[in-house]
Formats: sequence, structure tokens, C-alpha cells
Amino acid sequence: MRERSDDAVTGLILAGGLGRRMGGGDKGLRLFRGQPMVAHAIARLAPQVEALIINANQNREAYEALGHPVIVDAVGNFAGPLAGLHAGLSICTTPLLVTAPCDSPFLPLDLVARLHAALREADAQLAVAQTGGRAQPVFALCRRNLAGNLSDYLDSGGRKIDAWYAALRVVEVPFDDEAAFANINTPEELERLEPT
Repeated sequence: MRERSDDAVTGLILAGGLGRRMGGGDKGLRLFRGQPMVAHAIARLAPQVEALIINANQNREAYEALGHPVIVDAVGNFAGPLAGLHAGLSICTTPLLVTAPCDSPFLPLDLVARLHAALREADAQLAVAQTGGRAQPVFALCRRNLAGNLSDYLDSGGRKIDAWYAALRVVEVPFDDEAAFANINTPEELERLEPT
């Protein structure tokens, strides 16, 4: 927990996709080790933030049952993670917002602390996790004042997360544990990571 209110962070779990590679349906609600997959992400991210919201475009009641506010994309047609970030920024009341996907049940318990330290040290607009030499763009901490910039990008037809990031002051934060960022996209991955 940070001491200064200008350091406060809202967590945003991204669960707004269609789950095509999972065979359709709602990926965040697929059971993993006895709980919906999103519940694992929530359990790891919630202690790191002052507030937590879920971005989901279907099965709203099921997500609301997890005890956190649920928001839908304002941009239609399942426009991807930037649409979820846009929705989150539109209701975020803290200066900072961190994103994590619903299908990453092992996300680091120091994710927010490390992204936040790098953001402040670099005076960046956005900090993004990096593993194995490549960015993990949906694990990111951004400033709430980017909301207008993102709205303009989406209004212009932009949807690519990397392209939007490229126009910002971004700091990449290396994490050694690549497994912590494993996301479960297919039934085969789900089965492989279940304990035997």
C-alpha cells in the first residue's frame, strides 16, 4: 500500500474478449484449480491496489458475483485490450491504473510495486512489464490523465496496443520469472497447468 494519495492505483482485470482460442465462451469464467480463472488473477492483484474493477462484455452477473464493479467497453465489437483500458480509465478515480488479463493466474505479487517504482523514476506515462526480452503489453501501469489521448486514438480507428504505446513515454520493467506471466489461452494449456 502506498502512503501518498497521488500514488494510489486502481487495478483493472481485462476479461472483455471472446475467448476464441479457448473454443468460445467466457475464458475468465473457465474453471482452473477449482475456481474461475479470473478469481486467481483477482486474488493476486487485489492486495496490490486500492480498488479493483473488472472489464467484461458478457456474463456481467457472474463477474459481479466476484465482488468488484464490472464495466463494459464503450467501443463496440470486442475491440481488444485498449477498449478495456479505455473503459477502466473512464471510471478510474485514482491517479494510476494497472491492467492484468483474466487468464494470467500466476501474475507477480510485486507487479504493481515494481511498475510503479519504474514509472516514477523514469517520469514515464506508462510502465509495462517485460520478460524474456519482450514486452508484456497487457501488464501495464498508466497514468489516468492518458484517458483523452487514448480516446482520440480509438476514435481515429486505432486498435493496436503497441502502436498506442509507441507514441507515449514508456518504461519497460524486466521481470525474471517468465512463468508468472503465463496466460492460459487454450483448453490444452488449461489442462496442462492443472495439478495432477
